Amino acid sequence: MAKILETKYDSQADAKVCEVAYESQADLCWFEVNHATQAQGDAVWCFVDYEQQASFKILWVKYETQADLKVHKVKYAEQAGWRTPNHKLRGKLG
Repeated sequence: MAKILETKYDSQADAKVCEVAYESQADLCWFEVNHATQAQGDAVWCFVDYEQQASFKILWVKYETQADLKVHKVKYAEQAGWRTPNHKLRGKLG
């Protein structure tokens, strides 16, 4: 279950993440849900408020070159999933 905490500092994050404009640019397409119980795998995310609730901590960065992971938010859960099959973070977010 991908329970994501947004951090303010690089030292607190498990990965630096950049939101890209197009699905074709992304390593991972993600879908947001409102409840932690709905979060699934690496691609269906629920944002949490506290570190103890989180399965993964991210720092949003502005540029792709700064990112460990490039993501693209999708409208439907069925569209969510990895686009880079052997990415080093696969299986780590959930």
